[in-house]
Amino acid sequence: MAIIKKVRGFSPIYGEKCWFADNAAILGEVILGNGCTVWYGAVLRGDVNTIKIGDNTNIQDNATIHGTYKTAATMIGHNVSIGHNAVIHGCTIEDNVLIGIGSIILDGALIKAGAMIAAGAVVLAGTVVESQTIYAGVPAKYIKNVADENKEMMMRIAGNYQKYAGWFQDDSLDKI
Repeated sequence: MAIIKKVRGFSPIYGEKCWFADNAAILGEVILGNGCTVWYGAVLRGDVNTIKIGDNTNIQDNATIHGTYKTAATMIGHNVSIGHNAVIHGCTIEDNVLIGIGSIILDGALIKAGAMIAAGAVVLAGTVVESQTIYAGVPAKYIKNVADENKEMMMRIAGNYQKYAGWFQDDSLDKI
């Protein structure tokens, strides 16, 4: 069972049809919408500021989501995919965004709707990533606009994580 813990008087709140891996940690002032999945080793640490996550968002293995005390909450929209080992810190991520594996998004950054952050990118504090663009590199910079096939892939990934979570709820292997 996931670690779900009250911190500073705040208990995590989550919607219907959410799935949390056994060793995911959801701590403090964390609010998750409906249909979210939080995968193995992921940490959502709402101890120093609010973390608010919209519907159908997936936080993949070993991702860390945090904020900065009194100055930078973390807001994540609907249908967002946060890749494995990503660090999301005190920023805003709008709807339908893909955050690549190992990316780092720092305080005050704004990732607008439909954007894509490439694997390993570092989005510096205060950076604004425009809607429907791809950013990559260290520090992350504009590469190109998101192509139609990328938009379809991003929505497919967001949708697939509910299906994947269902595989872990199936007890049929216990009968072998």
